[in-house]
Amino acid sequence: MDQSNSDVKLGRFLSLVLRHNPGAAGITLDEHGWADVNELLAGVNRAGRKIDMDTLERIVRENNKRRYSFNGDHTRIRANQGHSISVDVELKEAEPPRYLYHGTASRFLPAIQREGIRRMSRQYVHLSGEFETAVAVGRRHGNPVVITIDAAAMRRDGITFYCSENGVWLCEHVEPKYFVS
Repeated sequence: MDQSNSDVKLGRFLSLVLRHNPGAAGITLDEHGWADVNELLAGVNRAGRKIDMDTLERIVRENNKRRYSFNGDHTRIRANQGHSISVDVELKEAEPPRYLYHGTASRFLPAIQREGIRRMSRQYVHLSGEFETAVAVGRRHGNPVVITIDAAAMRRDGITFYCSENGVWLCEHVEPKYFVS
C-alpha cells in the first residue's frame, strides 16, 4: 500500500479515536478533547496500525480538511470539531458571513425542510462558508444538495455561531425559516 493510501486509512482511524471513540485505541481524552501524543501513538500501534511521530505530523499537516491540531510543543493532539462525544474544544463565538451553506444528500431534504438542520449525533450543525465545500460534503452522502442559510438573520435573532480551527462554522440548530430559496 502506498504512503498516501496508508495515511488516509490512518487518518480515518485517528478521526474515529479523536472524535468518537478513544477506546478504539485504548486512550482517553481530557475535557477539551486533547489526547497525549505518546499514548495515542502507542494505542494506534496496539490496535494493529503502524504509526510513528513523523507519520502523525504528516497526517496532521497534509489533511485537506485540517481536522486535527497539536498543542504548541506537539505533546497533545485533538480533533478540531465533529465530535459525537462530549468535549469542550474551547470554541470562540464568531460573527458569521451573511450566508453559510449546508451540503447534504437529496434523500434527506424532505426531513430537513420539515425539521431544519439538526446536529444529529454531533455536538453542532456543521456549515461551510463556501458553496463548493458544501457540494463536496453533500456528494459524500449521495446526490448532493446545498442549502443556503441566512446566517446574518440567525445572528440578529440571537443564534450563536462558532468557527472551528479549520474554518467549519458551527451552531446548534438551523430552523427552516432561515433557508434562502
